[in-house]
Amino acid sequence: MDDKTRKLLVANEIKRLTDIFKELDSKKQRTVKGLIEESAFMKATLAELKEIIQSEGVVNEMEQGSYSIIREHPALKSYNTTIQRYTTVTEKLLGLLPKDAPKPDDDLSEFNAFLNERAD
Repeated sequence: MDDKTRKLLVANEIKRLTDIFKELDSKKQRTVKGLIEESAFMKATLAELKEIIQSEGVVNEMEQGSYSIIREHPALKSYNTTIQRYTTVTEKLLGLLPKDAPKPDDDLSEFNAFLNERAD
């Protein structure tokens, strides 16, 4: 991923998240701003790491003198660590939303609505 694409992904994610959290009071806005920036950076990083993993695979061969070993690709290790941190930041952000604020919709809520409509 080139630098221009990375910056665009980060900027788009910052805008998307800022729109979600725009109704928060000014005290929470300062906290949210930093978390949004970190979240956006991690999302772009995850996309870049995913590209590397998809093109190079999850394992690679490493030369060790006269022999070589198969090991987990370093990008996969970074991806796994970053996704854990990203999940933590996302949970923190969602925790700052007012309790009555609508949460971002997902496919699971549509599925649950469908199940609730069924008459067995």
